[in-house]
Amino acid sequence: MYNNLLEEKEWLDDLWKRIENKLAKTSRRIGVCIPHISKNGKYDDWGGNDIAWWTNGFWPGILWLMYTETKDEFYRQTAECIEQMLDKALTSYDGLHHDVGFMWSLSSVANYKITGNEHSRQRAMLAASTLASRYNVNGGYIRAWNGDNAGWGIIDCMMNLPILYWASEQVKDKRFAAIAMRHADKAMKDFIRPDGSVNHIVIFDQDTGEVLETPEGQGYESGSSWSRGQAWAIYGFMLSYIYTKKQEYLDIAKRVSHYFIANICDDYIPLCDFRTPAEPVKKDSTAGAIAACGLIEIAKYVGEFEVELYMGAAFKILKALDEKCGCWEEDEEALLKHGMIAYHNDLGQVPIIYGDYFFIEAILKLRGKYEVFW
Repeated sequence: MYNNLLEEKEWLDDLWKRIENKLAKTSRRIGVCIPHISKNGKYDDWGGNDIAWWTNGFWPGILWLMYTETKDEFYRQTAECIEQMLDKALTSYDGLHHDVGFMWSLSSVANYKITGNEHSRQRAMLAASTLASRYNVNGGYIRAWNGDNAGWGIIDCMMNLPILYWASEQVKDKRFAAIAMRHADKAMKDFIRPDGSVNHIVIFDQDTGEVLETPEGQGYESGSSWSRGQAWAIYGFMLSYIYTKKQEYLDIAKRVSHYFIANICDDYIPLCDFRTPAEPVKKDSTAGAIAACGLIEIAKYVGEFEVELYMGAAFKILKALDEKCGCWEEDEEALLKHGMIAYHNDLGQVPIIYGDYFFIEAILKLRGKYEVFW
């Protein structure tokens, strides 16, 4: 038990009330669409742009989070409409990719867990089967993206593994979980550096699994430390630990989190990359929200004298996000500003839908109200 949780209750209750009040209004404006980035206060709609885009599950995920807490039928109905829209992606093989876990864990798995919708279960099983089919048996990794990069793997994929663990539980078949664990083991060996920093991309030899190259990906350069990649690793390895109880996954999540905490800025809003020139300063609120979710989970599985390190850091990050990045005006549909898609992206710091999702998820975790979708 985190000793300071009761002391933070007033802030948590107030923050949740602000989230609830804002979403009650902005969700009606956003409605049945697929938001990605907020521009001039309004989220765009990727429903007609790229139905298979990797972030397309985060809005239904937010709606399900809000439904579990409020029981407002608008949230459920809207989430189910978007889930049906995603069927077009699920039946288009060439557009599917390693991020099917992001898309259907937060839409279909969430729906099935909450309502028992059998159609949602079938969708999620198809997504899990698609992800399993991307496993390179010779190389020992799940390949990233499509096109001419069959040897590529990325740290983000750790967050897609839960749909494989879930699928194994559903059909009582260990093959899905075995693939997830083998990819996690490969990531632990070849993505995580001794100091706890993380490669975003690793290019493998398709036949042997040998590491050929580690490009910069969405970070500053090869060998740098893209903070959202750090956050994916923290939370992703914790989710693998929760499903498997393999001690090495908890240990690696702790190592990466120690690096993250040691390198976070004084204001607790992480830089987009922890190894960059001093100027220009580029922050990424989304990395903070994701990392906070993982830190909260670590705190549940460590000894009593370690809890403060992880839970204390999570609180500091979330309070900083609220104070410095929170958008509480109703003319802005997003909850968090200062998100960064990538260090070298021309859009700069913008609100991004997954920042909102993980911020809400983290707050519900702290309030003890979170339904596990992963």
